[in-house]
Amino acid sequence: MRVPAPLLILVAAVLWGLLGIFGKNAQAAGVSPLEVAFWRAVLAGGLFALHAAVTRAPLPHGRDLLVTAGFGVLGVSVFYGSYQLAVQSGGASLASVLLYTAPAFVALFGWAVLRERLGVREVAAVAGTLGGIALISLGGGQGVNVTGAALGWGLVAGFTYSLYYLYGKAFFGRASPPALLAVALPVGALCLLPFVSFGAKTSGAWGSLWAIAVFSTYLAYLAYSAGLKHLPATRASVIASLEPVVAAGLAAVLFGERLSPTALVGAAIVIGAALLLSVEKRPTAELSPRVE
Repeated sequence: MRVPAPLLILVAAVLWGLLGIFGKNAQAAGVSPLEVAFWRAVLAGGLFALHAAVTRAPLPHGRDLLVTAGFGVLGVSVFYGSYQLAVQSGGASLASVLLYTAPAFVALFGWAVLRERLGVREVAAVAGTLGGIALISLGGGQGVNVTGAALGWGLVAGFTYSLYYLYGKAFFGRASPPALLAVALPVGALCLLPFVSFGAKTSGAWGSLWAIAVFSTYLAYLAYSAGLKHLPATRASVIASLEPVVAAGLAAVLFGERLSPTALVGAAIVIGAALLLSVEKRPTAELSPRVE
């Protein structure tokens, strides 16, 4: 029996929403943010490599290999690291919301580098994203630390996550994504390695690290990509936008994180701007914002 495509996208959104929760649990167990990012890349990279081997998907070579390695540096090491640092600095709910600035970065990149025209929707969405961040900054909340570090790392995560849209648009349609990620994630892990201080880990810490790799990375991607095969990208993006709602709800229950009413309005504007750009920029092989 085939699982309905909307349900697959919803499952992916929930699994991505758990990313900050698992990350915060791992950090609470004594694992540093960059070590969390390192083990996520190593463990999930191994799963994607196994997937590519079982399905006999060819690994990238030549120029594609070089570009994929470069993507591993920014799209894996910097993204994974900055996201966990954002969770540490500001909380899981704030980090998840700031991740949704990625579509605005894509629009700005297209305008500044690719000379793409910014239409009314793009301008409105970018302005809405900036306004939403301002409201979040002013609003704060209980258990949410809206500091310069939290905003900075969250925006770095959003920017580097935007590379998934750009890289995916160019490569995911012509090569097996698990094979590409089987290269990019180990490269990202190697780049993180010099900055990681390893320590003894409890079974609970290892459980959180494996949960990030298996559920919030490998299975989340498989569910999203399977659902996207039978669902328009715009509709998939709308369903996937439940991710920060899941993250905020769980963070409130588990960690007492609660955005203020002003910050909630800002978060809604940021998510709405991302959806507006998704409607305008329909089919990129986006991980919506995904493979987080």
